[in-house]
Amino acid sequence: MSGLPETMSVVEMTAPGGPEVLIPGTRPLPACGAGEVLIRVTATGVNGPDMVQRRGHYPPPKGASDLLGLEVSGEVVACGDGVTQWTPGDRICALTNGGGYAEFVAVDASHCLPIPQGVDEVAAAGLPETFFTVWSNVFLDHALPKDGVFLVHGGAGGIGSTAIQLGKVMGLTVLTTVGDAEAAEFVTSLGADRAINFRSEDFVALTREAGGADIILDIIGGDYVARNIKAARHDARLIQLAFNMGSKVEIDLMPVMLKRLSYTGSTLRSRPESFKTQVAEALRETVWPFFANGKLRPVTHRVLPMAEAAEAHRLMEAGDHHGKILLRP
Repeated sequence: MSGLPETMSVVEMTAPGGPEVLIPGTRPLPACGAGEVLIRVTATGVNGPDMVQRRGHYPPPKGASDLLGLEVSGEVVACGDGVTQWTPGDRICALTNGGGYAEFVAVDASHCLPIPQGVDEVAAAGLPETFFTVWSNVFLDHALPKDGVFLVHGGAGGIGSTAIQLGKVMGLTVLTTVGDAEAAEFVTSLGADRAINFRSEDFVALTREAGGADIILDIIGGDYVARNIKAARHDARLIQLAFNMGSKVEIDLMPVMLKRLSYTGSTLRSRPESFKTQVAEALRETVWPFFANGKLRPVTHRVLPMAEAAEAHRLMEAGDHHGKILLRP
């Protein structure tokens, strides 16, 4: 790979722990294998799974980089054998298996997407992880109910802000939980039909007033699991993507049977590479055009230098962000 440096700046973990374990380091440039592209990183998204991996609970798949970072935007600088859809110089965003907290990262070419029309290249770094996650769990291969109600928990965060926008463009009525008036104003600007302040309002009662939710997307867990079952209408889908309040709960499962509920969950990084390719193709065909006509937009809370990854993690864990937190090398 002529013209490229032999080493790169990265952010490494000294050991599992708090944000302070993230420190700047230097690594050799990653090899660009068959079917991969090497990307010079413009920006990297910070996501919930990064926090979990930093704490020692989300190990990378076999053969993947041990560095954090599950999404990037940037420039293709090299292509491995068999890559025909990209050429050096292309500006893209990509879902990675890790390695995003670096100046360069090698990525499966079929997990890359063009920068959507009208989207800034830095902001595009915050798209892949949440759009792959929300689309694959909520919309891919699922028929949506006519006049369906979609309850999104944590609407002001990265997953939430993506889910709200996708729910609206797909024709759903979107209810979402938030923690304060500022967050309520933010999610309403994204298209949410009703912002529910979980500190002062009962989302179960308000969702049932709307007839119950057909789809519930939850990152909270804990006592929300039982409350989601109460808020669901018959034949609803309940989708669990994280457990910020814990995964061990005691609930009465009888309503699941009586309401014919479907309760599912997933993690994206462990899914087969072919599945991620399928999601990328669906996003490019169905979702990316909504950016060009202004019906979807990236939502960036703050951009920090890569060397300040620890501060980015502190911001993320404080839970006051609206949209994505990004890092720039």
